[in-house]
Amino acid sequence: MQRSPSCVDVQQVRFGWQLRSKTQGDRQTAYRLIVASSRANIDKNIGNIWDSHKVASAQSQLVGYGGKPLRPGARYYWKVMAWDAQDSSAAWSSVAELNAAPAINELNVRWIGAIRKADSGLPGVCDTLPAEVDTLARQSIMLRKAFALEKKAVRRAMAYIAGLGHYELSVNGRRVGASVFAPLWSDYDKTIYYNSYDVGALLEPARNAVGVMLGNGFYSGAEEGRYGKPLRSFGPPTLFFRLEVEYADGTTLTVASDNSWRYAPSPITFNSIYGGESYNANLEQAGWSTSGFDDSRWPSVVVQESPSGKLRPQLAPPVKVMQQHGVRKAVNPKKGVFVLDMGQRLSGYPTIRVQGKRGQVVRLCPAESLTQDSLAGLRRTDSPCYFEYTLRGNGVEEWTPRFAYYTYRYLLVENVRMQQHPENDESRPLLLDVTSNGVYSSADSAGRFECSNEIFNRMHLLVGNAVRSNMQAVFTGCMNREKLGWMAEVHLNAPGLMLCYNLAPLFPKIMQDMADGQRQSGLMPNVAPEYADFRGYSESFSDSPECGVAAVVLPWMHYLYYGDSTLIARYFGVMRRYVDYLSSRASERIVLHGLGDGHSCDDSAAEFSRSTPVALSATAHYYYAATLTAQAADMLCNKASAEKYRALAENIRWAFNSKFFDVDSRQYGVGSQASNAMPLFMDIVEPQHRQAVLDNLIKNIQAHGNRLTTGNVGSRYALQALARSGHGDVVYAAHNHNRYATPDGRLKPGLLTMGQVNEWFFSSLAGITPDKKHPGFSRFNVAPTPVADLTYVKASYASPYGDVKVHWTSIDDVFTLKLTVPVNATAAVRLPYSEGANIRVNGKPLANAPFVERLDSATILTGSGEYTFCYSEVEDEEEIP
Repeated sequence: MQRSPSCVDVQQVRFGWQLRSKTQGDRQTAYRLIVASSRANIDKNIGNIWDSHKVASAQSQLVGYGGKPLRPGARYYWKVMAWDAQDSSAAWSSVAELNAAPAINELNVRWIGAIRKADSGLPGVCDTLPAEVDTLARQSIMLRKAFALEKKAVRRAMAYIAGLGHYELSVNGRRVGASVFAPLWSDYDKTIYYNSYDVGALLEPARNAVGVMLGNGFYSGAEEGRYGKPLRSFGPPTLFFRLEVEYADGTTLTVASDNSWRYAPSPITFNSIYGGESYNANLEQAGWSTSGFDDSRWPSVVVQESPSGKLRPQLAPPVKVMQQHGVRKAVNPKKGVFVLDMGQRLSGYPTIRVQGKRGQVVRLCPAESLTQDSLAGLRRTDSPCYFEYTLRGNGVEEWTPRFAYYTYRYLLVENVRMQQHPENDESRPLLLDVTSNGVYSSADSAGRFECSNEIFNRMHLLVGNAVRSNMQAVFTGCMNREKLGWMAEVHLNAPGLMLCYNLAPLFPKIMQDMADGQRQSGLMPNVAPEYADFRGYSESFSDSPECGVAAVVLPWMHYLYYGDSTLIARYFGVMRRYVDYLSSRASERIVLHGLGDGHSCDDSAAEFSRSTPVALSATAHYYYAATLTAQAADMLCNKASAEKYRALAENIRWAFNSKFFDVDSRQYGVGSQASNAMPLFMDIVEPQHRQAVLDNLIKNIQAHGNRLTTGNVGSRYALQALARSGHGDVVYAAHNHNRYATPDGRLKPGLLTMGQVNEWFFSSLAGITPDKKHPGFSRFNVAPTPVADLTYVKASYASPYGDVKVHWTSIDDVFTLKLTVPVNATAAVRLPYSEGANIRVNGKPLANAPFVERLDSATILTGSGEYTFCYSEVEDEEEIP
């Protein structure tokens, strides 16, 4: 759910609102929603586009639009009124906007740039650029267009833009929006996202100008001279732009990308999403995006071939600068060299302030760690990545890269001097200040967690930093070396991610990435978008069920947490084709290929699974995919498919147990932790053997000194198999140490899967989980788990209905739970009490407490409001407050 989104698909408009009330147990009994074409109408409570009138319904999320057809490209206004449990109406909500996406066929899309793809010499896929590639094919360029407005009032001015790989838009010399690396990455042969901006406030009464700077991103192919990856090349930098100006009298003006635009090379002399960026300030052209600039010497653009992808509005939140960090410490390990410690690992780029002579160069090399001689080094990349600025020499200069980022904590700067440091050679430029910009998805924060265990608090902080660094246009598996969207990262970390961030607008984009990447055979590549081709390295790096299953799992997770089934309906064909593909590769229902539980934390850590059979992991995920696809078919009332995939799942279960289960030892595979955890989590184990397999998992963990040996796949399954079976004490012991962090506060390499521990923090320790029968948190579960020496846990989650808050304490045998349930939601509470405990709710005995009811011996159902549950395990219960 987004408030006043800048662009909405008119075919998918749905509304939602949150309610506030100080009345315990309050709920919505009816609503009235109006949509108007003007602010004047909405202010007068006139819904001239849609007036739902009073609807007797408790629904306050995902309410479908039911009014007149919305006009593409138009702006609408809406608000809602709700009736409470006493059938009393509240005041109208504040007014929100609804901006309908324009019809693509009305945009008259034309792409422009400096050179046509046919003339560029760009290859399809390559490691390095061949000599015949034209320099314009990867040159950052500036494009501009001057235009005049008529002398009459402007009602609205909307700009629609897609600059590939990435763009920075200015109107009359002022930057538009705060996005970086826009538009979001995609498979440009299948999907291209455009952005929408209201630029009315930036227009001048008469003369105006639009300026756009383009960079390569993932669009323009391989690297040259610096660190890179074997990449697909989609074409040279290219621009689509359209400005729709609507005057108050109803007339319009359109400014669109065509051959009347002009271009020039930008001061960015090198830009690469991997290798960094170089900028020469002496090549700047002051005022180039203003109306008074003389562009007569700039050549005219060429109208380029249209990219193959379908143009779609970007509905997912943009990537932005979300954090900034100054230099925590600067050391001078050798002459002319400074190493700057930002005190925080981040994904982003620096902003520098510098003073020096014309032509002097400042180069900043990012690094995650220090070498033995206190220098910063790039350990995880093969060749240089750096940010480089050439001074123009006229006072204090400030520069920020635009089209490159790296993950780093340290910056190595050569051939500079810094104030307050003994080495002060005035022949070198003076570095006045460095600020590091952390960039990641601007998805709203949704969760907070803390507890009495400082190791867990530190782990939550470290995991949060790692998650943010990887949360870009895709969920990257490695934010420095690859920057690719590994699909296993999505589904294995999704629950913990969703409890920390509102990913409802981002998951549909991730699903589109996967749908675009699915091959004709049904194969789902490991990464999406599939920029790098790993097939020459190993087939499994392109095709591993542990990754591909994300296309089946993610729609279900989206449904469970947000109550939205549209991804299941929209991508059921993707799900079905993938399961059918695995069937085509299986031998007697056993899938043999894949990466398995790679990067395991035992003595045989490797990219490929060593300690757990690859076929066991692959076949378990085959079963998982078939089971969920059968459930999707049930939801869609597709009886034939439901029967097909349910029968398939049972056949896979039988084959899996026949192949991998040892009845004598009650172990799966080789008895590794992942071997036993996967069938436990996926419910493959026959009921009569379940406890024995679980016991073997626990014994294995204890035999390794309470340490998990699972890898990047098996960790979530092990954690959840233990937690869901009531063995939170084992999970606690496995994490109550500092083995996962380095002394300088980083997660150790190979242990980045610790992101899955966030799910345990929220869903087990705090006990906040969605209810499968009531998805979307209209009803949710609260089952806190006091373990070991924990004395308190505090957590909150911004659900679609409002904030869920849990704060429990366990001190001197008295357990207290403070719970906040948002209006229009209910909570099923399971307290960790012994039979016969005297439970009091808000100071009253449970039987007499209002707005709560005992569903069974273990579960209490509450309405909305704030509740304090309290009980003691000792006999003197009269003293309980």
